[in-house]
This record gives sequence, structure tokens and C-alpha cells, in this order.
Amino acid sequence: MAVKPKRAKSKVSGRSKQPAKKAATGKSAVKKAAVKKERGPSSQERQRFTLYGFATSGPTYTAALGLSLMRHPFSYIHVNLREGAHKQADYLVKNRYGQVPALRDGQLYVVQSAAILMHLADSLDKFTSKTPTEKNRIREWLFWQWDKLSVPVFRLRARVRGARQFGEEMRVLYDTEAKAALAVLEQELTKSEWVVGKKPTIADIGIYGVLRYAPEANIDLSHYPHVVAWKKHFEELPGFATPEELLPLESRLI
Repeated sequence: MAVKPKRAKSKVSGRSKQPAKKAATGKSAVKKAAVKKERGPSSQERQRFTLYGFATSGPTYTAALGLSLMRHPFSYIHVNLREGAHKQADYLVKNRYGQVPALRDGQLYVVQSAAILMHLADSLDKFTSKTPTEKNRIREWLFWQWDKLSVPVFRLRARVRGARQFGEEMRVLYDTEAKAALAVLEQELTKSEWVVGKKPTIADIGIYGVLRYAPEANIDLSHYPHVVAWKKHFEELPGFATPEELLPLESRLI
């Protein structure tokens, strides 16, 4: 009599189920993270920052650009400089100097665009550096920018726009100062892709916020090929936006 072969029993041990369970758990965690990312900042985070400024103000653009590149939403309050709104008591409480921009972060007001960039970089931990040496260099470039680059560029621009009046002698002086500053920046950018270190920082944001207006000041950047290449590369960063995109002619609340 033939003996039927015994069927092998299929055994599914507890161990064999565990990897599948872990995998499902892992997928679930990734899915939750993706949903959270799609939802974006919470309501409280969205209402954290309010920027006070003026549409054609270079320093206001610098602060708005910092927020945009750091991918953080913000409300915008238009301060009408032409009507003297920046000298009124309710605004002077926010900015003692009677200037734009001013940034509200919760209950704190921060003024001066370089200080605003430093505050954003420190509080959001973006466009900064982990090393003390690079942090110090970032601060140095921000101070250099306002001392050597911003003054001539913005004053020449103001003259072209009719907001300032000065003679040819002063125009030549500011033009010479701007070219000297650009020569320093050009030399630095022959050494590295960004102003400080291997990635963009608030030093790049601050300098770009000035050079964006160089054409309006009748300053030709084509003589500085490394500056031109850096500027183009900067404009490709995620979150980059033009002054027209960031600064409306009226307030915008979120």
C-alpha cells in the first residue's frame, strides 16, 4: 500500500510578522510627516512675524527677502513714508529711529535690517553657521556692507529717483566708493561660491538686498564677473522673490 507523503506544515512564527508590522509603522510615520509638511506652519507660527515697511525701501526688501528665503510666512504693514507715517507716535513705539523696516516677533520689535537678519537667523536657525569663526565673519560682512556698499549705492539711487539732490562732485565720490566696495566683493568671490563658507548666509542676503538696486543707481555690475555669477546663483535659491513680489503698495495680513 502506497504511503501518502505528509504535507509540510506552513508555520508563520511571531517573528516573521514583526518586520511587516514595523514596516507598516514606518510607512505610517512617513505619511504623518508628509501630511504635517503639506499643512505647513501652524496658525500661531503664521502669525508670528509682522514686517513694517515701504515698497521701494531697500532695507525693507532685505528683511522681507530674509523671511521669504527662510520660508516663513509674515504679515506686511505698509508704512506711508510720503505722508510721514514713520514719524508718528504709534510707529515710533515700534521703531525709535523713525525708519523702516521694523519687524514684530511676538511681543518683540527688532529694527535695522542687518539686526533683523541676525535675529531671524538665530531664532529660526537658518542661513547662519554653526562655527564661531564663520558667525563672526557673517557679522563682519553685514557691518562692512552698510559701511562701504549700502551708503553709495542707495544715495546714488536716491539721486536718480529725485529723492536726494547733490552735485557732480558728490556723485563721482559715491560712484568711486561703490566701485571700491564691489572690487573687494569681487576678490572675495574668487575664493568661494558664497560670501562666507560653503553655503548662503545672511551675509549674502544683506549684500544682495543692496546690489538688487545697483542698476537703479547707474552702477554697471558687468565689470565684476564673479559678483554677477554669485547674483545669478543667489536668485536661484528656493524662496527667492523680487521686491515687487514681496512688497505690495498696501498692507497684507495673513
